[in-house]
Amino acid sequence: MTKTHQVTFESADTPVQVPTGTTVIEAANLANVDIHQPCGGQGRCGRCVVQIKEGKVRQRSTLRLTSADIQDGYTLACQSVIEEDITIFVPPQEKVERRLVTDLTARKVSVPEGYQSELHQTIKRIPLKIDPPSMEDQTDDWSRLQREIKLVADIQGIQISLPLLQRIGSILRDGDWEVTAILDVPKEENTLPRLIDLFPIHFPKDKPLWGCAIDIGTTTVSVWLTNLITGQVHAQAAEYNQQISHGEDVISRIIFDSKENNEGVLQRLVTDTINQLINTACLRTKAKPEEIYKAVVVGNSIMLHLLMNIPAANIRLSPFINTFTHIPTLKAAELKLDLHPEASVEIIPSVASYVGADITAGALSSGIAETEKITFFMDVGTNGEMVLGSRDWMVTCACSAGPAFEGAGVVNGMRATKGAIEEVWINTKTYEPNIRVIGGGKPRGLCGSGLISLLAELFLAGVVDKSGNIDTTLDTPRVRTGIHEDEYVVAFADETEHGKDIVITHVDIDNLLRAKAAIFAGFVVLAEGVGVPLEAVEQVLIGGSFGQYINVEKAIQIGLLPDLPWENFHFLGNTAVMGAYNALLSWEAKQHITEIAKKMTYFELSADNAFYDAFMSALFLPHTDLTLFPSVAQQKAQV
Repeated sequence: MTKTHQVTFESADTPVQVPTGTTVIEAANLANVDIHQPCGGQGRCGRCVVQIKEGKVRQRSTLRLTSADIQDGYTLACQSVIEEDITIFVPPQEKVERRLVTDLTARKVSVPEGYQSELHQTIKRIPLKIDPPSMEDQTDDWSRLQREIKLVADIQGIQISLPLLQRIGSILRDGDWEVTAILDVPKEENTLPRLIDLFPIHFPKDKPLWGCAIDIGTTTVSVWLTNLITGQVHAQAAEYNQQISHGEDVISRIIFDSKENNEGVLQRLVTDTINQLINTACLRTKAKPEEIYKAVVVGNSIMLHLLMNIPAANIRLSPFINTFTHIPTLKAAELKLDLHPEASVEIIPSVASYVGADITAGALSSGIAETEKITFFMDVGTNGEMVLGSRDWMVTCACSAGPAFEGAGVVNGMRATKGAIEEVWINTKTYEPNIRVIGGGKPRGLCGSGLISLLAELFLAGVVDKSGNIDTTLDTPRVRTGIHEDEYVVAFADETEHGKDIVITHVDIDNLLRAKAAIFAGFVVLAEGVGVPLEAVEQVLIGGSFGQYINVEKAIQIGLLPDLPWENFHFLGNTAVMGAYNALLSWEAKQHITEIAKKMTYFELSADNAFYDAFMSALFLPHTDLTLFPSVAQQKAQV
């Protein structure tokens, strides 16, 4: 008989009973105690640390814990097995804060030319005045309604759900046969129109007809609430994807989702995030969620699988196959989204396992699909997705950059929130840093842009060599050997908000080198695969929120971006949600994205030795081949 143990969390109201062999993180879930797991419970990130106040646990891994930590009772919740009664203290989790510009104001988004007409989007609001039945005309209610819609709007072959069919008789009579029909009238072949709702009133012509564009990012989810008649975006809202608590990268989330008893957890978290944003946007506009009749959704392939609670395990296993790349229109109720239950939810097509709808939508809104210039389009995040090409041809790939550039997997890394160091300059004689902190005040850690800036400055100042090794012979207290490895002190304890040193370690630098090498190797493989020299690239378009904060000069100095003239780089913001917005307003734009997805040739990097070779060459600052980075070689010579 399995023995049970009492687990008491100091922050919980009541203890829980668990059998021998239960992990602390599983007990926390039972007790409704929130403990973040950015690595998905693999024991890599060290963010789920807790302190055992009474009793002991068996530790499967002590990665990122010092001997002093272990002595004081600290352990990783995901790696700790319960074998006796214990009492646990959970340190305060890092509060999720970020400068989400879209969440502060609802800026107006210009409507792309050609997409401003109601005729180009599929949701129709049609006022109807129907002849009532009589002994001379005993046509049934549903046929009578369809007959009038065909006469007024030339729409036929309409589908209707059973719940709505059950109500139309009373709606027609409540409105004294004057009603308003809401229909989705898609233009695709073999797709019938569908009645979404019927109202016993006529709406004012200027009343908005609501739809929303949704971008499910690995890190951030964005929603644009849009008037489908005018094309105006009335409200924007953005927030962290709640799935972060179970993995900061897509692989960690796939692993979590594949574990027993975790089915549906990630779907619930992402739909909760989306629904909160929908309600926030509606509050700002005095709209109601049930008045939203259409949504267009983009995201990488894994995010879309998890949204629909479709297992994504096969995506990370050779030969890396999606369950779907194209999928028929769904209903909001099927996805548990806070829209009208019959609202149409269109998922933008993907290309392959790691090139999703965020890239196909971004290829439309960025303009790469229309330009004659040879163009790199990239979306930098935990998954580095990129496209090379022009209006005539496009090749695409994805590389796992990991979350290092978003502050994860780094000892003192953090997100781009108040207190994060976002820019660093290092004196080449004294090796003293000068820092800029988001929001001013004392720093709390290093965000992605700060890490790029810091690594570039360390290299140019000679603190680290091209392999990323820290020169411990330098005459400065900033360079030292820490508990386990060499490190550079960016801010001493008396200079920080939390009273602890902020450092970058040799392992941190290795993580950054791997991340930047993966992205640059992706560039190289795409370019070489089609015989285009890097210097022939005429422009680089960078999408995603992270791209807005990249310092081009610093990114080139570490070998993250190709050494091209700065004016060739253009930061476009959230190209994914803009593409979804275009598709929301125009069935032609949706069709264009579908054609773009078909046009792209996908390079599976894991099956190509060329990527491995390019990756190994890029694991240096800025690269083993300095002829690829002439501006950096010149700067280095002048220091």
